[in-house]
Amino acid sequence: MVSWTFIVTGTDTDIGKTVFAAGLTRALGATYWKPVQAGLDDGSDRERVAALAGPGAHILPEAYRLSTPCSPHRAAELDGVTIDRAALALPEVEGPLVVEGAGGALVPVTRTLLYADLFAAWRAPVVIVARTGLGTINHSLLTIEALRSRGISIHGMAFVGAAEEDSENTICAIGGVRRLGRLPMLESLDADSLALAFSDNFALEEFQ
Repeated sequence: MVSWTFIVTGTDTDIGKTVFAAGLTRALGATYWKPVQAGLDDGSDRERVAALAGPGAHILPEAYRLSTPCSPHRAAELDGVTIDRAALALPEVEGPLVVEGAGGALVPVTRTLLYADLFAAWRAPVVIVARTGLGTINHSLLTIEALRSRGISIHGMAFVGAAEEDSENTICAIGGVRRLGRLPMLESLDADSLALAFSDNFALEEFQ
């Protein structure tokens, strides 16, 4: 089986990145990995993806599970944990791999390492997840610039929210990136409703 990797990052936190990652994981029959989880009170993103990707989803454990819901560099300090970059090497898996970052591309993993630095080292294409609300053009274009400045391949933009065609098209035109699709807000979110919404709004061949 051919192996390939997609990195999923966001333009901000709490914009639907984990839900998109779950949908992509199920659509590709992929393995999911979130290397650092910061914040455990409401459950982990790994647990949420496991529920939303459906039965049989292959979910890897995090390299680090940190208690405080904040930037990983600070959460690690509060927990008395030292994050070792070597522990964040991409795992070897059979078939596709979906890797989810935390928050945005410039979130610090440590005080000397940003997620974007990891993305550059991993040398895998990045999907940028962006909300469609006010401010998304600026946040999206800043993310595109930050990734491009490090030589990171951008696979495309995935939007989450109500349709905002002008904003979505403007981001993709100015940023020179593909629009992969838009995941609408779902009244009832579970594995089946997400799978249907993902297949209705994203072309699987865009990820193969």
